[in-house]
Amino acid sequence: MELDDTYMAFMGMGPKKIPHWEHWSCPDAETYLTGIDYYEHPRECRLKLKEIYPQLGLGVPESDEPKQRPRLDLQNETSCVDDAGRRYVRWGDGTSGHWDWGKRFRTAEDVFAFSPLEQGDFSDIPVVESRDYSDEEKLYQLYRKGYPDEWGDQAPEGSTSSSGFYNTMFMWPLLTFGWELFLETCLDPRFERIMEEFAEINRRVFRTFARLPINFVVCHDDIVTSRGPVCSPEWMRKYIFPRYEEFWGMLQAKGIEVIFMSDGCMNAFADDVMACGARGIISEPYTDYKRLARTYENCFAAGEGDNRILTRNDPDEIEAMVKSMVDTAHMTGGYMMCVGNHIPWNVTPQGIKRYLDLSAELAHR
Repeated sequence: MELDDTYMAFMGMGPKKIPHWEHWSCPDAETYLTGIDYYEHPRECRLKLKEIYPQLGLGVPESDEPKQRPRLDLQNETSCVDDAGRRYVRWGDGTSGHWDWGKRFRTAEDVFAFSPLEQGDFSDIPVVESRDYSDEEKLYQLYRKGYPDEWGDQAPEGSTSSSGFYNTMFMWPLLTFGWELFLETCLDPRFERIMEEFAEINRRVFRTFARLPINFVVCHDDIVTSRGPVCSPEWMRKYIFPRYEEFWGMLQAKGIEVIFMSDGCMNAFADDVMACGARGIISEPYTDYKRLARTYENCFAAGEGDNRILTRNDPDEIEAMVKSMVDTAHMTGGYMMCVGNHIPWNVTPQGIKRYLDLSAELAHR
């Protein structure tokens, strides 16, 4: 069986053609790259883009029915406010969501009175992973529907069949209580009981993943910002990393590999994450990927590309970035080309084209 480049990169096997993993939401670039208006002909545009740049791996809409252009574009605005006073900004082909995580909690005492396990069903609580965790078998059946019946409980060898979880551990209290209350309460001894209850919910999740016909799980937790850690190493090594090691051990016992994803600069915690059993890390360009590649033989690494460089659209600067990324790829067989801080709606289409074309030319072993 011939393995595809993405599987080989996930496994650190050094494919000759270095594949891409891009976070893509730039409609204007799609129009620019294809010559077909994204909003007038979304399916035709995406089909053409898939033909020109298959490495992006973008899905194709079923319908070519025109999309409504973003209201903010039509009004020549950069943001808007709804009737409740919540502000939204442009995102992709629409507008962003609004940061209102934890809106049901008002005080620290509200936090300490809450029991994640007693709640169990988070279907109506906005935590990204908003579903019912009270019944593990039902949770398994919910996930299992996403994979072919004929696979049984084993993904095909060499398949990139995967699942993912946004709230690997750190995101649970952050999203449930919101930033302010999380940071206000997380050092209180009473918080330990809450974190253990979130961990028990995640044991159900990871036992479920261990039963699925998958070869990879992408585990997301924004444990850092662009400037580094949110919480101290001591706090992380008490509440977070031991749970990673436990959960990922469940997967590894079934031959399932873990790819860790976080926004920000992972330098302070990269070693901890790798020690917990991750195959590698996808993050943002603030992270030192060359150190990661030097330290861990053929680890997975992605996210070194920088959208600020694409937006400046300086040909020499973009070429230097791509060459530096390829240099890192020569240090680990697990490298993927990736603009780690996203390719959103306001990145210069011309800069995106330079990056993609130079990658196609240079990103080879």
